[in-house]
Amino acid sequence: MATRYWIISLPLQNSPASSLWSRLQDSISKNSFDTPLYRFSVPNLRVGTLDSLLSLSDDLLKSNNFIEAASHKIRRQIEDLERVSGVSSTSLTVDGVPVDSYLTRFVWDEARYPTMSPLKEIVDGIHVQVAKIEDDLKVRVAEYNNVRSQLNAINRKQTGSLAVRDLSNIVKPQDLFTSEHLVTLLAVVPKYSQKDWLSSYETLTTYVVPRSSKLLHEDNEYALYSVTLFNRDADNFRTKARERGFQVRDFEYNSETQESRKQDLEKLLQDQDTLRSSLLQWCYASYGEVFTSWMHFCAVRVSVESILRYGLPPTFLSAVLSPSVKSEKKVRSILEGLSDSSNSTFWKVEDEGSMGGFGGDADAHPYVSFTINLI
Repeated sequence: MATRYWIISLPLQNSPASSLWSRLQDSISKNSFDTPLYRFSVPNLRVGTLDSLLSLSDDLLKSNNFIEAASHKIRRQIEDLERVSGVSSTSLTVDGVPVDSYLTRFVWDEARYPTMSPLKEIVDGIHVQVAKIEDDLKVRVAEYNNVRSQLNAINRKQTGSLAVRDLSNIVKPQDLFTSEHLVTLLAVVPKYSQKDWLSSYETLTTYVVPRSSKLLHEDNEYALYSVTLFNRDADNFRTKARERGFQVRDFEYNSETQESRKQDLEKLLQDQDTLRSSLLQWCYASYGEVFTSWMHFCAVRVSVESILRYGLPPTFLSAVLSPSVKSEKKVRSILEGLSDSSNSTFWKVEDEGSMGGFGGDADAHPYVSFTINLI
């Protein structure tokens, strides 16, 4: 599938559209046969006054950039969700057909956008609709990312170093001894300080039970040791241990808390899967909505720019092309040759200045042309 298209229009110059279309087809097939070419059907829209068209044209480029950005944002979200879900990337569709097919076989939806409506009303309606979809996307993505952030925080606690990770999956009930007078503390010791710990923990304070320290777990940076001492000396031991570079972690084993954490984790995992699936389905549908709106907007845009370029009544042929990079110059030459020569001279002169094309396109041509990037 091509990802970059030109939507262009050529002035009819007192010749029927069918005749100009045949000439365009012949020129492309003979000089740039690898360039796909399609008619782009633009209905008879309610033109209004030239002043209203000039006013509308000022906003066309800005609106197009906004709609295009929304389309790309949803598409990238789909790609991210499919990758995370392990789903094979699917060919996106619009109204049941592939995206490129919808563009190259575009037909105006009269029921959705009545051609008798003022052009500004159509453009504003499209902008409002796409803006609402973009706002909905932000809300849905934020909800999904919130659950992901909670899970990531849990994973960091479960997979981080012993200095920060959750110890509930490491420490067992039998590792802890608690009575009226005795308590077991858990010390996180840098691996390079293990010999120092084993030789000094009994003397850090007065009331440590001799030979009570046991190695419970190790990671790449730290070792986790238990040590038993008199309860009344626990705070003093924490202070002395910290002075030697040993971290005493607060920990209390509770079977009910363990079960509650497990249930919370299972619920978060279920919520993540549900939200991801829901968001993906919403993105599929919303991408189609935005793309449909975008193509109708492009039809309005090519109509407005063609009238401002060629004058009234509207007499132009619109088409969609997808030239390769190496064929662009050749195709531009073909299109220029099929445009009015006086128009061509006029626009070349303006191009040397700073006027540019209608709608703010960087390149000025003697015909209407703007680019559609699908990705």
